[in-house]
Parts: sequence; structure tokens; C-alpha cells
Amino acid sequence: MPVRHGLLALLSRGPRHGYQLRAEFEESTGATWPLNIGQVYTTLARLERDGLVEPGESDEQGRVAYTITAAGGEEVARWFGTPVAQTDRPRDELVIKLAMAVAAKSVDVAEVIHRQRTATMRTLQQLTKAKRAAADGVAQRLVLESMIFQAEAEQRWLDHCEAVLKEER
Repeated sequence: MPVRHGLLALLSRGPRHGYQLRAEFEESTGATWPLNIGQVYTTLARLERDGLVEPGESDEQGRVAYTITAAGGEEVARWFGTPVAQTDRPRDELVIKLAMAVAAKSVDVAEVIHRQRTATMRTLQQLTKAKRAAADGVAQRLVLESMIFQAEAEQRWLDHCEAVLKEER
């Protein structure tokens, strides 16, 4: 639940209204994971329901600043203190696609790999450019570098897939 916990982490720095939370979340992640403002307010409503945040009074513009509760502080501390397990990550669509392509027998798996390699290389180039153009924010840099490392790992894995397929012929 990265949005839920991300908003709690931002609120642990002080009260904020929805648009501030959205802007700071996107700034921290280098706008890599844009948030819909509706998603922010839906998440805030759930956090309030769960007793993790409290709404304040509306300001002159009708904006409500939310404050993290003690329970919310405990929840975000628990989140930071708990490693992310591989099983908590979404399924990898590429792995599933290649497994199904191999099982289908009628699919040119080498072509699927080639197309993916091309797309991944393009992504890697875009991420590298984005990193060079990024502001000096450490959080943004770390997000972009993580994505670069993932793309590089995907390229290595595709090399491995090709080698395995050649062995099987």
C-alpha cells in the first residue's frame, strides 16, 4: 500500500491538505508515479476511518489539512521498520508473458524477447535522460536509479532467456 503509507509518511512531517500531499508525493518520486487527486482524498478518507489521521478545520479556501494521529505514527513507523517481501510485490507481467509464449509453442518467443529488449532499452535511455535532468532531490534520484537498475536487470534476464531457449533447441 505505497500510497497509504506514503501519505502517512508525508503527514508525519506536519499537517497537509490533499493537494500538498499529492504534490509532495509526486516530487518525492520524481513524478514517476503520478497520483490522481481523487486517489489522495479517497485514501485520506480511509486513513481517517481507520483512526490514522484527523481532519482539521477548513481554511478560507475550503481546504482541510489532515494531521497524523498517534496510531498513524505507529503505523508509518511499522511500515518503515518492515522489509518489503517479494510476495508483496505485484506479479511480473513479462515473466508470465514469456512463460505463456513458451507454453503456447506457436509463438515466436525470440521475437517476443527481441521486442521487449527494444522497449526496455528505450525505457533505460529515457530514465537515464530523466536522471540527468532531475533536480538535486535525493528521493527523486533514488527512485530513478531504482528504475534504471530494474531495467538493466530485465535486460540481463532477457539475455538469460535467450541462452536457455538456445540450449533447448
